Amino acid sequence: MLQTDICILGAGPAGATAALHLANKGIPSLLLDKATFPRDKICGDALSGKVVNELRRISPELPDLLGQQQEALPSWGIHFISPGGHKLSVPFVQQYNPEQDVPAGYISKRVDFDDFLVRQVRQRPEIDFRESMEISKYERVPEGGFILSGKQGEPLVQAKLLLVANGAQSGFTRHVARLEQEPAHYCAGLRAYYKNVQGMDAENFIELHFFIDFLPGYLWVFPLPNGEANVGVGMLSSAVSSKKVNLKKEMQRMLAEHPSLRERFASAEVVDSIKGFGLPLGSKKRSISGDNYMLLGDAGALIDPFTGEGISNAMISGRWAAEHAAKSIASQDFSAATLQGYDKAVYNRLWKELRLSRHLQKMLRYPWLFDAIAARASKNPTLAETISCMLNDVDLRERFRQPSFYAKLLFGS
Repeated sequence: MLQTDICILGAGPAGATAALHLANKGIPSLLLDKATFPRDKICGDALSGKVVNELRRISPELPDLLGQQQEALPSWGIHFISPGGHKLSVPFVQQYNPEQDVPAGYISKRVDFDDFLVRQVRQRPEIDFRESMEISKYERVPEGGFILSGKQGEPLVQAKLLLVANGAQSGFTRHVARLEQEPAHYCAGLRAYYKNVQGMDAENFIELHFFIDFLPGYLWVFPLPNGEANVGVGMLSSAVSSKKVNLKKEMQRMLAEHPSLRERFASAEVVDSIKGFGLPLGSKKRSISGDNYMLLGDAGALIDPFTGEGISNAMISGRWAAEHAAKSIASQDFSAATLQGYDKAVYNRLWKELRLSRHLQKMLRYPWLFDAIAARASKNPTLAETISCMLNDVDLRERFRQPSFYAKLLFGS
């Protein structure tokens, strides 16, 4: 049985980021994943500017190294298409030049991006990376920590501290940390890869479509290298249940019939099958640590409730988990009280964003308001730039919570 101070479960963006930051501090860790890399992960595949910033925090050269990968497509922003068909374009940075500037974001299939991070992991002697190692049982031990066992009940690892980064379906999250999957804070999604999609943005803006007959859900179209596109839908699980929505049929219907999409998808073909996944949303605060463990990324329910972005938040949680793991190793204190500092650090960084995204999510209950804002912005470049700045700046985004903002927007001169 392997003995270790720190065991990281899951080698996706959260786990790999934590392991790499620990390695930068000279702290060894054991990193486990049930898969063998490269492996696919159902996702929207968009890498925002926050992802680029987190890569830079791991190592300054990583963003450039990512940009050199043929599998990474530079992206410069987001198109929000309102229920009335108005387009609100939000660049990731203001005043950019695609031919000269470093891209603010990328789009890369998770099979490629996660493998990009794992390749960095493989280069670090501080990280003991074990693939094809599935953990089925977590048992606390009297002296503190956990014994992790395999499918046949065989003990595999004993660790003082677990960094749990094994995704939305984490058995540890459900059975040990006792985080419930609440339909009001959980999104059901589908994703498929298509080829021959027409009318993609020249600067690779990603698209979020909010169709009136699919609210409170949305449909996305994200360009990918080699002329492919990541296409999917997402909707709160509570809405899927109450409205009895068949997500697959609705997705196929919108692509085939909606006026803004049917011509673009007339000759499109599915590259693989339509696959489903779940998104635990960060629309409420949860306890994401306890005695001898921290929950990272999707395992800690940190996905943005409006855009569905999860990769950057996962990497942010991985960075802070490494910081607090290092403190616990130094003091040999792995108590819940000490690790509570991790919760505070993560929510200090993310909660304002998550709370405001929750507010924007609720705005979908009033599609006329969303449509009015997008309509005004589509005709007023100054207003469009103001909203763009608000969406990119958390402090400015607070204005979205103020009724006076909407009153002035709709009824002011």
